Amino acid sequence: MSTHGGELVRAREQLLTGRHGPAALRAALVDLYEFWLAKGAAAAGVDGTATAGVALVAVGGLGRRELVPFSDLDLVLVHNGNPRVGELADALWYPLWDAKLGLDHSVRTPGEALKVASEDLRTQLGLLDARHLAGDAELTSRLASAARDQWRRTARKRLDELADSVRTRWRRSGEIAQSAEPDLKHGRGGLRDFAVLEALALAQLTARPGEELLAAKALLLDVRTELRRELRRERDILSAPEAEVVASELGLADRFTLARKLSGAGRTIAYAVDVALRSTVEPSRPRFGRRPSRTPLAEGVVLHGDEVSLARDAVPAKDPALLLRVAAASARTGKPIAHGTLRTLADSAPELRAPWPDEARNALVELLGAGEGLVDAVEALDRTGLWARLFPEWGAVRDLPPRSPVHQWTVDRHLVQTCVEAARLTTTVARPDLLLIGALLHDIGKGRDADHSELGADIAAQVAARLGLPSADVQTVAAMVRHHLLLPHTATRRDIADPATVSRVAKTLDGDIVLLDLLHALTQADSLATGPSVWTDWKARLLADLVAAGEEALHGKGFTAPDPLDSSQRELMAEAVRSGIGEVRITAHGKVVTVTLAVPSRAELLAPAAGVLALNSLEVHAAVLRDRVGVFTASPKFGSLPDSTLLREQFSRAVAGTLPLTQRLAAKERDYATTASSVVAPKVLWFDDETSGPNTVVLELRATDRIGLLFRVARALSRSGASVHWAKATTLGGAVVDSFAVSPSTGRIDSPWRAQVEDAVLTAAS
Repeated sequence: MSTHGGELVRAREQLLTGRHGPAALRAALVDLYEFWLAKGAAAAGVDGTATAGVALVAVGGLGRRELVPFSDLDLVLVHNGNPRVGELADALWYPLWDAKLGLDHSVRTPGEALKVASEDLRTQLGLLDARHLAGDAELTSRLASAARDQWRRTARKRLDELADSVRTRWRRSGEIAQSAEPDLKHGRGGLRDFAVLEALALAQLTARPGEELLAAKALLLDVRTELRRELRRERDILSAPEAEVVASELGLADRFTLARKLSGAGRTIAYAVDVALRSTVEPSRPRFGRRPSRTPLAEGVVLHGDEVSLARDAVPAKDPALLLRVAAASARTGKPIAHGTLRTLADSAPELRAPWPDEARNALVELLGAGEGLVDAVEALDRTGLWARLFPEWGAVRDLPPRSPVHQWTVDRHLVQTCVEAARLTTTVARPDLLLIGALLHDIGKGRDADHSELGADIAAQVAARLGLPSADVQTVAAMVRHHLLLPHTATRRDIADPATVSRVAKTLDGDIVLLDLLHALTQADSLATGPSVWTDWKARLLADLVAAGEEALHGKGFTAPDPLDSSQRELMAEAVRSGIGEVRITAHGKVVTVTLAVPSRAELLAPAAGVLALNSLEVHAAVLRDRVGVFTASPKFGSLPDSTLLREQFSRAVAGTLPLTQRLAAKERDYATTASSVVAPKVLWFDDETSGPNTVVLELRATDRIGLLFRVARALSRSGASVHWAKATTLGGAVVDSFAVSPSTGRIDSPWRAQVEDAVLTAAS
């Protein structure tokens, strides 16, 4: 056998330099190695006659007849206790090593092989591909049959182990889809994942892969084959220069066309594996066979076991915002959307007509601000056609590869990743909702023959108007997209110490300080989502200096105090004075209500009002407090509107101090709160020149929303010695921006008092 090693290498080289297509090349390599191994086995004495009870078995790529160039040969020498097996193994392995072939080998009895397989999952899965090469064919058949039977019997018990190994590999190797340099074999959505699907199907836990999955696998195999043929060595990570050559060999226009096809194939396989693992891994169940609990997450949305599902009374056809609430709940909790729920929504969820209702836009902002959970939520919607239903413009950037080598993601994934990074910066801006929408759309103009910033601004304006944003906000979003490169280009390419540079930036932004702060946060998020080396301390310092100079030049803070009370609100306050208890008035506008609450003289308003609304699962979107009247715009987080009589009774008790709001809200948060995938550190800002009141200052809190937050902050202000003269509270998706005009209960405003109040508020918001 050793005398033929050189002949094998020369024959292999002839195949690699020939005009075989990738599939034909793999078949030819299999035939070549099988012929050579059979001759070598015969020369070593493994021929099925003289050495009964010994067989040479192929696993891995050779076993599947999918051998790509320069792959290791995965071989098992199986025996029934033959005393010459060591001698036979040496005769087989040494010629392979002499020929400098990669070899993964073992020598085992069937019992030993099955025992190792029972302890090592990789070995178990490898034996599923066992195929006879030489020697005792009956022995090979018995081993292969026993390995498959063992897997069918034990597969369900090993699903947790399988899922853990798959996810560990994903963390190590990244993913195929939307990656600039995909790992074709080990990455998420790669060939190893397809093998997992086949193993689950063999155990009859899932259906056999269909045509779409088979086509995705064929593309990955073809690319892997051509990559190794080009490099003449073992490699599975496809870089941009290599992709250009591979694309040409596969008859594609360029590497960008190839990258788009690969991304689609990776997403197809990855999504199938996600669904397969979720549907087969046994969910944790309570004792005595009780069904998994159903915890409300939002109106029409529950957490059923470990999946986000529709509530029993949800009617998708009549609830346009339900789709977004489901996605937001999934992203916020980090729990996947049930496959059945996705199918139901795909079949019956109506299109959102322009302009979107407020509840749909709020759910979108909550979704975009959810952090890491956004990636899987958008992927689930995109795979089922629901994301394109929301954003038809997405098709132009889906799986679109980047033109710059510094980008690590495709354009669509980059946009989603920018939202993930922006979610961590929502407390740095006054309009977190616009930051998140701008992050989603900032590169939406790519993939077309035009300046992506200018074209993107036009597209963003259309999308923002469709979302139902006011015209001023539409203009701001469009400006964010048009100028999203202004700050990084200016900071890194111009002299930011020159007043003329700062003046040009201020003039370009039309003196809008809110836009300046939004662009600052967007630049950081965009850079972090581009690649690990794009956002540096040097760049951050330059940006901070430029923005600080710009804010100083613009001199504004974009802050406005609430309007004074109107006649109906003054009338309700008078009723509260006459009755001596808290008064409540509710006006319903569909699912959105306006709740006006008033208290008699010297009674506390903010904490009781916020606490009672939270206790009744009313999500506050905006609140304005003046004197002893509070006007709250809210909607039920789930369920129906509370009874107005009950609300009035609870509010009166809360004002009188006889309703234990702190304990009741803590219990409600334990029962209904779910772990968020992203929690932003709260931030407090002070504005000294925003109110004309004596000894009064404005405190602004920016934080992640949670059950009873406004109540806890109001209590913290009261207990830290701060009197609230008026307040404005705004919930923007999953974030809040709350402003309070406060003064010391005793004494003057000084640094110790500010520090005490700020610490109390941050603790309450954490």
